[in-house]
Amino acid sequence: MPGLVVFGRRWAIGSDDFVLPGAFELSLRVLWWIGILVLYAVHKGQFNCPGGGLLHSYLLVLLVLLAAIICALSALVYVSMQGTISNPGPRKSLPKLLYTRLLLYFPEFIWAIVGAVWVSDSSVHCEKTVINAILGTVIASWVIIIFTIIGVLIVFDPLGGKKTFYLTDGVNRNLESSQSGQLLFNVKNTATRVWEKRIRLMCCCIVQDDDHRVAFTSIAELFRNYFSDTDLVPSDIAAGLILLHQEQDKMESCPKEPEEVLCHSPSSLVQVRRNCGSRPTDSDITGSDRHNFHFGSILKITGLQYRDFIHISFHNKIYEIPFFVALDHKKEAIVVAVRGTLSFEDILTDLSADCEDLTLEDVLENGFVHKGITQAANYIYQKLINDGILNQAFTIAPEYKLVIVGHSLGGGTASILAIMLRNSFPTLKCYAFSPPGGLLSKTLADYTKHFIVSVILGKDLVARLSMPNMEDLKRRIVRIVANCNRPKYQILLRGCWYEVFGGDPDNFPTELDGRNQDALTQPLLAEESLMVHRSPSYNALDGESRLHSPPQYPHLYLPGKIIHIVEECSSKRLCSSDIKYTASWSNETVFSSILISPKMITDHMPDVVLNALNSLSQEHGSCISCQTRELNTNVV
Repeated sequence: MPGLVVFGRRWAIGSDDFVLPGAFELSLRVLWWIGILVLYAVHKGQFNCPGGGLLHSYLLVLLVLLAAIICALSALVYVSMQGTISNPGPRKSLPKLLYTRLLLYFPEFIWAIVGAVWVSDSSVHCEKTVINAILGTVIASWVIIIFTIIGVLIVFDPLGGKKTFYLTDGVNRNLESSQSGQLLFNVKNTATRVWEKRIRLMCCCIVQDDDHRVAFTSIAELFRNYFSDTDLVPSDIAAGLILLHQEQDKMESCPKEPEEVLCHSPSSLVQVRRNCGSRPTDSDITGSDRHNFHFGSILKITGLQYRDFIHISFHNKIYEIPFFVALDHKKEAIVVAVRGTLSFEDILTDLSADCEDLTLEDVLENGFVHKGITQAANYIYQKLINDGILNQAFTIAPEYKLVIVGHSLGGGTASILAIMLRNSFPTLKCYAFSPPGGLLSKTLADYTKHFIVSVILGKDLVARLSMPNMEDLKRRIVRIVANCNRPKYQILLRGCWYEVFGGDPDNFPTELDGRNQDALTQPLLAEESLMVHRSPSYNALDGESRLHSPPQYPHLYLPGKIIHIVEECSSKRLCSSDIKYTASWSNETVFSSILISPKMITDHMPDVVLNALNSLSQEHGSCISCQTRELNTNVV
């Protein structure tokens, strides 16, 4: 923080990021140098073979070259270890050392070619051990050079030449002139194009139409806006997440007020969670399902029969996701189940996170909804109503109630679909498993509490994922890394140990105090060419900054009433296979901040959610049987 500036451009790497890779290469180079030295000493008087003269010169120059590289790497690693993330002043000599190290690649490249020529020369008849050693040296040289090139490509920032200027609202600038306005437009336009190219590259395997192109542009602008006001490199973000996780664990160890524990059986939720498909006639199935893999999975997990299915759609495009309609005779329900994220098209739907209005006749104040998910819900709504799918279902079972379910993207789509169908089916119920957090405005979220139940497991990231929460996470990362007094490599090493083996969190400082507040709001000491203008990363530390400015994105919330399932485990890292859970009613404020945890991804997985529901159901059943036996004993 900020990114390193060399060759007149910014790179996606910091001046303190050379410790670990540099130490790894340094250890290899030292072992390499020792091996060549031993080889030279053992065969010192045996270079009179054909080609031995060139071999003698090659080994001597290689020893000198490796020694120079070792010295350069030692200095590079030592300087990179100095200072902290927010104080790169002690590392301001690192660009010069980096230039020196890069210059040494040229003689190494030339000497690797010389070694390759010597090894491939058929006239050389030296000892086989020597030839194999030189061959290993040549291979090692080429491997290091190739990995270096790959590393350069990884840390290359296409916007590096543009980020010398930070054009943000937090810095006073003269943007009145047409030249300044044009500069601002060019920077934003270039950033959007770069992000759009990245997204297109990630989605190169799918057919792209006009909808995709519109989505690419919208998502690119979203990413550009999010990253435009920070100068964090990936390792800064990793260090910040580690620090936030340890700070979070320290806070969780403090006593909390008890929550309202859910007392009724979740067995109905388990049954609803399992409802996801079977096979009717071919005319009722749309989309591709090669070898019936998807349909076979639906049959197996739901336990329904072919005849129970009214309609199944495996059709999948952006804003158009798979779903099915089936009859659950056990619960006397017509179930509409919506699939979650499983394709690139689904990811694009998830990332189309702009807000749009949702018009409802019976809601006094209309609210905002997630754009991409709303379009997916509208697609299913048109299918259900215009194609007569629901009419067909209710013709078969007119006394059944309507239940809408889904997981993740499917949970969010099911929630908005339930809002759309609420007027026509007042008694409908919706169960959203792990829906995305940035879904409904406060008005709509309160409105849905009468007919939607959201089920969230643990520290699920998706349930807390919204643009305001992401902005909050960014500000928290900037604050905590700026105030930490440890070098980055120590944070990363100790953090990896903590995540794998557990233990007590490190006592890193986590709040800004008055003694260093003024210093932290000043430009950093290193990479002075980048500090022509003040970086927004440091504006975020200023009391008058965007930290206290109105939010750029409206707050969106989880739908309906919320059941929060939490894992009970005495060990912080390695839990036994017999995991116990508790379920309690919660509210949207609990999910107003992203929690950092190794389980923030796995807690969102549908199989993990289903296992938690099954565990709760079994535990509740055993408790009921115990209470029944106790009651019978008392009666006797």
